[in-house]
Amino acid sequence: MRRWLPVGLAVLALIPFALHSQFLINLAMLTAVSAALGQAWNIAGGFGGLTSFGHAAFFGFGAYGAAILQTRYGMNPWLGLPLGALLGAAVGAVVGWASFRAGLRGSYFALVTLAVAEAFRILASSLGLTRAGLGILVPLRVDPANFQFADRRAPYALALALVLLSVGVASWMTRSRFGAHLVAVRENEDAASALGVKVLRTKVAALSISGSLTALGGVLYTQTYLYIDPNIAFGSERSVEMLLVAMVGGAGTVLGPVVGAIALHLVADTSRTLINVPGFAPMLYGVVLLLIIAFMPGGIVRLRRA
Repeated sequence: MRRWLPVGLAVLALIPFALHSQFLINLAMLTAVSAALGQAWNIAGGFGGLTSFGHAAFFGFGAYGAAILQTRYGMNPWLGLPLGALLGAAVGAVVGWASFRAGLRGSYFALVTLAVAEAFRILASSLGLTRAGLGILVPLRVDPANFQFADRRAPYALALALVLLSVGVASWMTRSRFGAHLVAVRENEDAASALGVKVLRTKVAALSISGSLTALGGVLYTQTYLYIDPNIAFGSERSVEMLLVAMVGGAGTVLGPVVGAIALHLVADTSRTLINVPGFAPMLYGVVLLLIIAFMPGGIVRLRRA
């Protein structure tokens, strides 16, 4: 399974390029973005044990940062990618430093991240800079130089590139000294500190890397769908989806979030088609989370080890 899983995922990733249905390509696009975001969460929450309920804060900063700079200041949207990554890293560093400096960990840290994301959602719903609850509509100017494409397969290719980047970072962490330090901190902070690991620096760096990748997903989402509002950017459903993708596939593994994104979207999108009820998605995510915790805590990719 270890040998064939990457091959199977690669084949699945290439199938949308042979499709002509923009609807199916859009579903593949959403799945790829979800995989990239889940892997970004996994870098902090899976490898580092920094369980976050508010990763939407980083997604929202990337999404709003790119949209505001483009619509208000005329910046080329391609520049939103590096700037969004820097903004996400900065927010991750600030939130991480403030939380870990205060000694928060476990459920306390999770609740703080949830509160941070909710605070940003309320601010985005009130400020004129973000156009409050109306959201920001990015003007339609279809041109590759303007980060807009006539064919959905182009942004899908960019989403796959983001997936490869996040998987590459996760793979590097499994072989690097930094990754070893992060796992040591996850297992026992006091023992890691006694061995010379800079615990605060390691945790802040992990959250900063995770925030950077998550913000990139926010930039890509905004430039693909040309609209962002407070609920899309900072809503709790976004954070829960990132967490679920990693846990369903296998938190702390390299390919787990990719497998989790495919599995979760197959269930969620099929269910939405059959049951079109407001609020159904959060309820479904809650049920899936309970089932994972009860019957499959290691995720799908660890089933072969049972």
